[in-house]
Amino acid sequence: MKVVDRIKQSKSPLFSIEILPPLKGKSIQSIYSIIDPLQEFKPAFIDVTYHREEYVYKKREGGFLEKVSVRKRPGTVGICAAIMNKYHIDTVPHIICGGFTKEETESALIDLHFLGIDNVLVLRGDAVKNERSFIPEPGGNAYAIDLVKQVVKMNSGKYLHEEDVLDVAPTNLCIGVAGYPEKHFEAPNLTSDLRHLKAKIDAGAHYVVTQMFYDNQKYFDFVKKCREMGINVPIIPGLKVLTSKSQASILPKTFFLDIPQDLLDALEKCKTDADAKEVGIEWCIKQAKELIKSGAPVLHFYSMGSAEPVRRVASTVF
Repeated sequence: MKVVDRIKQSKSPLFSIEILPPLKGKSIQSIYSIIDPLQEFKPAFIDVTYHREEYVYKKREGGFLEKVSVRKRPGTVGICAAIMNKYHIDTVPHIICGGFTKEETESALIDLHFLGIDNVLVLRGDAVKNERSFIPEPGGNAYAIDLVKQVVKMNSGKYLHEEDVLDVAPTNLCIGVAGYPEKHFEAPNLTSDLRHLKAKIDAGAHYVVTQMFYDNQKYFDFVKKCREMGINVPIIPGLKVLTSKSQASILPKTFFLDIPQDLLDALEKCKTDADAKEVGIEWCIKQAKELIKSGAPVLHFYSMGSAEPVRRVASTVF
C-alpha cells in the first residue's frame, strides 16, 4: 500500500522505521534482529537506505594505482523483497542519483514494480568520499527532482526508450522526498531550500520525510513555512534517539543539525554512555509525545542498526 494511502486511512499516528543494509559479510538476520523487537508496534512501512559504491586505489606493479570499486553493503531491492516476504510489511527503498545512469535507475524501478513495491524515497545522494562535491554519473540524474520526474514518467507509462517496449506497463509508485527543517547544508538559506522542495512536490512527489532534528519547534516552523509556500502533502518527522555522549558532536557534523542547549547540558552531566542513552531516550519520548499531540501523521525512527532505543520510545508513546 502507498504511504499516503496508509496515512489517509489511519485514525492515529503511524509508526515507521528506517534501517541500514548490513555490512558485506553479515546475514539478513542482522536486519531481522532490528525488525523483530519492533513488530508489536505494527510498522506501517520500513525504509531501506541505499549506500552507493566507493572507490579505493590499490598499488600495482610498477607503482601504478588502480581504481577499484568497493561495495560495502548489499543492494536495497533484495533486502526490501526479503522484508516483504517475511513480515508482509510495505517497504520504501531509497533510490539515489549517484552512481546510476537513467537506464540503470529505470531497471531498478521496473524490478520494484514487479516485486509489488508501492513506494520509493528519491534522493540525490551524497558525494563519494574522495570527491569534494557531488558529481552525477554520466548519463544519470543530477538532482532529486530529476529522479522524481523519471518516476512520474514511468507512472504514466513513459519509458526511456519507448521504441524498445512492445507493451508498456505503467508503474504506480508513491514518491517520497527529503525535507530539512534546518535546511540542506548546500542551500544558501531555508527559503531557497523550500523552493527546491516545492519544485519536487510540483513535479509529482507525494510526501516528505524530514531529516532528524532535536528541537520540535524547528519541525513546526518548517511545516508552517511549507504550508505557506503551498506544500500541502504529508510531512513526516524523522527521529533519532541519541545513544552516546559523542553523538552530540558527531551528528551535527554529519547531518548539519543543532543540538538544543538543554539536551547538551543534560548530556554533559552524564558520566557514561549508558547514562547518555537514558537522557537521549527521555528526550525522544518528549519529542514524540509533543509531535503526536500536534498531529504528526507518522513518527519515523532512524534505527541506525539498533532496535532497543526505538522500542523503549515506541512502548511509551504508542
